[in-house]
Amino acid sequence: MSSSSLNQAQSYGTVEKLSAIALDLRDEYRQPHQTPWIIGFSGGKDSTLLLQLVLEMLLNLSPRERKRTIHVVANDTLVESPVLARHLDNVLEKLSAAVGPLRLPMVVAKTTPKIDQTFWVNLIGRGYPSPSKMFRWCTDRMKIQPTTQYIRDQVSASGETILLLGVRRTESTQRRRSVERHENGMRLNPHTSLQGCMVYKPIVELDTDEVWQTLLQSQPPWGGTHRDLVTIYRNAGGAECPLVTDKSDAPSCGSTSSRFGCWTCTVVEKDRSAAAFVEAGYDDVEPLLEFRDWLKEIRERGDMRMAVRRNGTLNFVGEGRLIPGPFTLEARQEILSRLIGIQEEVDFPLIRQEEIREIKRIWADDFKAVTESTDA
Repeated sequence: MSSSSLNQAQSYGTVEKLSAIALDLRDEYRQPHQTPWIIGFSGGKDSTLLLQLVLEMLLNLSPRERKRTIHVVANDTLVESPVLARHLDNVLEKLSAAVGPLRLPMVVAKTTPKIDQTFWVNLIGRGYPSPSKMFRWCTDRMKIQPTTQYIRDQVSASGETILLLGVRRTESTQRRRSVERHENGMRLNPHTSLQGCMVYKPIVELDTDEVWQTLLQSQPPWGGTHRDLVTIYRNAGGAECPLVTDKSDAPSCGSTSSRFGCWTCTVVEKDRSAAAFVEAGYDDVEPLLEFRDWLKEIRERGDMRMAVRRNGTLNFVGEGRLIPGPFTLEARQEILSRLIGIQEEVDFPLIRQEEIREIKRIWADDFKAVTESTDA
């Protein structure tokens, strides 16, 4: 079924739309080739529904028809909201346990940034100021690079791959424009930057009410219920930051809408989602919200920033106004000390020992460079 056939489903009721989606998924999966599917899974409502519909399609096939491998890929920035991080890990754990008994050709994976590109290594180690709309250094390093590398690995192994995304036309004006910009009248569209990767958007014509209606009236094939997911959305008053595989989609992170994603996000003025979690009684979120606000505040303090950038230059803008460089070493040490203290308070992993070792290695290199420059 082509995308034009699916577009006709816009005027259908929910049952008819879901039937059309199921038939489309089945038809695409049974195409005479072995190109693997990759499902971008964020743990939010849209990607959860997409995953459920794919599994239901597979279970309606006989085991001998389930020939093509399906990768379920989640991205962990290592600074995800603890509320969503726990939910995501719970779903992935249940899914991994169900793959064998259900006889599904499925691989469950979670991508993370390289150790030298994590949020804390960049902010505390290199002293990068907390992200802003003008310097959004986080999305590419923590979201795009890890996931696109996974996709490239599958393209290298199979020659081609199909990326399934739970994006919807009515999700937002920006999403509608993005969908329309990449449509080519066919079911599969070439990825804008990943050669050998085709993009498939099965639920693009569903609206938000239809997504929730379907989830609330069904149980996930991997077991349990969608109750926790509903509770998260109700308490957060927002939406998830979706999996991102292209820089043109980066504004989905740190947008003005209330989204729950990285708890460290300082691109937004106020983290309304985290504040809503605090109001709902998630006590371990409050210290994180206060720390996030402090990271945003010290970004603007001249005494916490160096004048010289990491490349040794001074950056001026306008009429000679100096743009400060990275956080001072003293500021970085204070950030790390506070972070470790909060980690002990909330009893949730916020920074790994490997990151601390990498941070201290960078500090040692920076100190050595400053010493050699002074001696010269």
